Amino acid sequence: MKPSLLILAAGMGSRYGSLKQIDQIGPSGETIIDYSIYDAISYGFGKLVFVIRKNIEKEFREVFLRKYEGKIEINYVFQEIENLPENFRVPENRKKPWGTAHAVLVAKKKINEPFLVINGDDFYGRDAYRVCSEFLQNIENDMDYCMPGYFVKNTLSENGGVSRGICELKNEYLQAIVERKNIVQDKGKIFFINENNQKQFLSGLEYCSMNMFGFSPSIFQFLEEEFRKFLHENQDNLGSEFFLPLAINNLLEKEKISLKVLPNSARWFGVTYKEDKQASKDKIYSLVRNGKYPENLWL
Repeated sequence: MKPSLLILAAGMGSRYGSLKQIDQIGPSGETIIDYSIYDAISYGFGKLVFVIRKNIEKEFREVFLRKYEGKIEINYVFQEIENLPENFRVPENRKKPWGTAHAVLVAKKKINEPFLVINGDDFYGRDAYRVCSEFLQNIENDMDYCMPGYFVKNTLSENGGVSRGICELKNEYLQAIVERKNIVQDKGKIFFINENNQKQFLSGLEYCSMNMFGFSPSIFQFLEEEFRKFLHENQDNLGSEFFLPLAINNLLEKEKISLKVLPNSARWFGVTYKEDKQASKDKIYSLVRNGKYPENLWL
């Protein structure tokens, strides 16, 4: 069975104001999502499921869906703050979405096969799709999940500090994801400031999570349970979000799942700072020049 690609894109409208202003970084106007979908199709993914918001549906269909028709099955679902389990209510004045784990959960009715979750505005690299596709097409245990391991040094910005979920491993399996904020590279050294206000250095070869995870459909039941618990504890906190790494940590602690970290050679990049846009363009153009991608993905 071909795996599906679940693309978290509900934040697009709020970030850019209009989908027509989505950053075009490729030589023929391609967006980062275009490269993600091209890579997924290349490695055998059979369906796309976008998570969007209802108020960007019209623009989303015009900007994105047309170009993929005939190339892969396309579906989309809505992430709205009203998407809550029975007996829960939206708190008065709540405007903030419920987070990335909630975004995955709203896709439950569209996915019945192994699937890969990505952020819509991150470039993950071809090798990450290769290793995840191989894993997802050969799952033997429904509770076995995966993620590509990115070396910290391959995910940094040249324009400022970044937050990364550093992976703690045991025999290639994830034990926990520890959030480290403001990781910077300066004069060849990589470090962050720890809770004791001291520099803590990293080798750069630590694996980190970039919110790219491979699951079987069993994850939906686990996320439903975790979301109910989250709402009981945080429903009236207007700024709280149900994040995917947090949910995964909770499931690992309870030993309900296993998650294999897959070595690969991919380099991640995204637009954390406005200055990153040109750097992202330069990286894409370099990949095109080196024959990794065609000049026009969809001809």
